[in-house]
Amino acid sequence: MTHTQTVQLVQQQLLADNELAISDFNHALSLIGSHHIDYADIYCQRSTYESWHLEESMVKSGSFQIEQGVGIRAVSGEKTAFAYADNLNAQALIDAATAVRAIGQSAQHRTIGLNASPASKNLYSLTNPMHSLDAAAKVELLQRVETLAKAADPRIVQVMAGLVCEHELIYLARLDGRIHTDVRPLIRLSVTVIAKQGDRREQGSSGGGGRFDLNYFDDTLVQQYVDTAVAQALTNLEARPAPAGSMTVVLGNGWPGVLLHEAVGHGLEGDFNRKGTSAFAGHLGERVAAKGVTVVDQGDIAGRRGSLNIDDEGNPTQRTVLIEDGILCGYLQDETNARLMGMTTTGNGRRENYASAPMPRMTNTYMENGQMTPEEIIASVDKGLYAVNFGGGQVDITSGKFVFSASEAWWVENGKLQYPVKGATIIGSGPEVLKHVSMIGNNTSLDSGVGVCGKDGQSVPVGVGQPTLRIDSGLTVGGSQT
Repeated sequence: MTHTQTVQLVQQQLLADNELAISDFNHALSLIGSHHIDYADIYCQRSTYESWHLEESMVKSGSFQIEQGVGIRAVSGEKTAFAYADNLNAQALIDAATAVRAIGQSAQHRTIGLNASPASKNLYSLTNPMHSLDAAAKVELLQRVETLAKAADPRIVQVMAGLVCEHELIYLARLDGRIHTDVRPLIRLSVTVIAKQGDRREQGSSGGGGRFDLNYFDDTLVQQYVDTAVAQALTNLEARPAPAGSMTVVLGNGWPGVLLHEAVGHGLEGDFNRKGTSAFAGHLGERVAAKGVTVVDQGDIAGRRGSLNIDDEGNPTQRTVLIEDGILCGYLQDETNARLMGMTTTGNGRRENYASAPMPRMTNTYMENGQMTPEEIIASVDKGLYAVNFGGGQVDITSGKFVFSASEAWWVENGKLQYPVKGATIIGSGPEVLKHVSMIGNNTSLDSGVGVCGKDGQSVPVGVGQPTLRIDSGLTVGGSQT
């Protein structure tokens, strides 16, 4: 789909279908512009969402929903006014614009001339993924997951599979006259298996997705998801209680980058640094990590879950280097925080939906490659823990302190994997951990496309990633071994 087709589709389904014209947006923005306002925008969104869930060989639940609405924001200095409506019509625009303009004092009337902005990127398919497979094919996809998993090993006694499709249409009109449109697809396939051996039951999970249609889930990829989930469950059947204490920890590549995202990434967002509540505030140009540590946020990787053609303020996404060779060199910025800090926006203004005001958020955040092979890193460990994959975790943004649980981990001794362990938690401080990275692998990868990030009650899709890392100190393992 070309940019022209994107604009036409959004104008038809968001404007024409709701009897809205560009003149209605001109009128609403002119009302706001009649007061002293630094910035304002009107964000219209129409979202369709479909989910299917299979368990015990049957589709146990399914849902389909459509929602649309408009959010209008006005910014004056450090003050922000925001109003939204869960419908789209000219009166909703006028009511919301009248409400938010009160943040500024009356001024001379401003006439707003809206003009469509040119396309900046084309990172993903713009077709609706829900239409790429019919209902029968979606059910067959889930059934295929179950068949493959149960055929993999007789100890697999239960399989759960889920399929989610989303499709968003975005229309954004700004006080400076710019108009932006975007059409955003998103899919995810999840696989969870339960393995049983004697009285013991263990779980394994996998899955992925991105900004594609459902043909992305071909036979090879589905088999890969199933194999990963089954292998994790069977490995955990053999796991022993995890040791506890301070020790060398090796973190696997890919999804374990969620630790980097939570413990470091949030601390590099502009609002926390402007307010001085981040552990990284005021440290630009200083060493905050070991040599070789380079952390990047990149919102323009084609097809990735965290990628966007434009952020939710209409600015193009980009590659932003946050830490380079251990030196802090940047923050993630939306327009408001960038302006207040005298910096440039990085295209990281994101919002959950039309009912939410944007704020600086991550997109795809990862650590870049080093020189060592994963095998060399494991071989270097006398005694320690190898955390292959992570489950849930908690982080204090102000201090960077975190606790993460390992969904798959191994005890390492004399440079070799000895046996799997369970019940391991990784405890530490994000800013401190980066200083103790002693070996960086050459196998950086992003996660398979499952990440969801929460901040101030808003959730957005994200990507995380890293290479295999050896961390010599600064981490404590909480285990169940007595």
